[in-house]
Amino acid sequence: MKSENNAIAITSIIGGVILIIALVALLTFNSAVGNSRNSVTVQGISTIKASPDLITVYFNIETVNDTASQAQDANEEIYDDLVFSLIALGFDRDEIQTESFSVYPNYEWDGTKQEQNGYKAVHSVKLELSVNDSDKLSDVVEAGIDSGAGISYINFELTQESQNKYKAQALELAAEDAKIKADAVADGFGKNAGKLVSVSVSDFGYYPWNLYSAKSTGGVSEEDAASARATAMNISPSDQEITATVSATFRIR
Repeated sequence: MKSENNAIAITSIIGGVILIIALVALLTFNSAVGNSRNSVTVQGISTIKASPDLITVYFNIETVNDTASQAQDANEEIYDDLVFSLIALGFDRDEIQTESFSVYPNYEWDGTKQEQNGYKAVHSVKLELSVNDSDKLSDVVEAGIDSGAGISYINFELTQESQNKYKAQALELAAEDAKIKADAVADGFGKNAGKLVSVSVSDFGYYPWNLYSAKSTGGVSEEDAASARATAMNISPSDQEITATVSATFRIR
């Protein structure tokens, strides 16, 4: 009899817990439905003009030799020539930055299968110069080509300080655009846009603006060298567009 009473008590407790959980879920659901019915979600978008303040040149040094050490030594020789030439142009040693360096077996396709042909060393190097020093760009490109390095890319870019400045401006304008849209939608239904419920940043659209990209995948081709020289001689900094997108939900009252 006692065990039966215990079983009934336990069953009652479990039933009570289930009932409480169900009530909480129902209240939460009703609250969510009520909130969704009394709110509006809009996308705020902005586009601003940004002035690039950097010109970035990316060099690529590739060497192939019988052994890994020989490939690396040949690569370092070209790199040392490049660094010497850039320093002679007035750049500091710490302005010449290594992006990546690797040595690995070099495989070539003979028409039927891949065969190893020595080792390849690849060194990616970056140099940043102010747009105020754009007159040095031709000499920088020439220094790379003369040393045996390829010019992979030439880009307009923004310093981190400029990125932060333009990002703040673009996001602020996107937020203002979202509020304007929310007010207009609410007004169209005879309501007012009230408290901000939630907000998320979907995008800040800054990417470097490419001026030149090498067509060949390795080494220094005459076509790429001529194209890089022509780009360096005709560079013209101009404002570029940066976009920002903000998603915001407002209460409607």
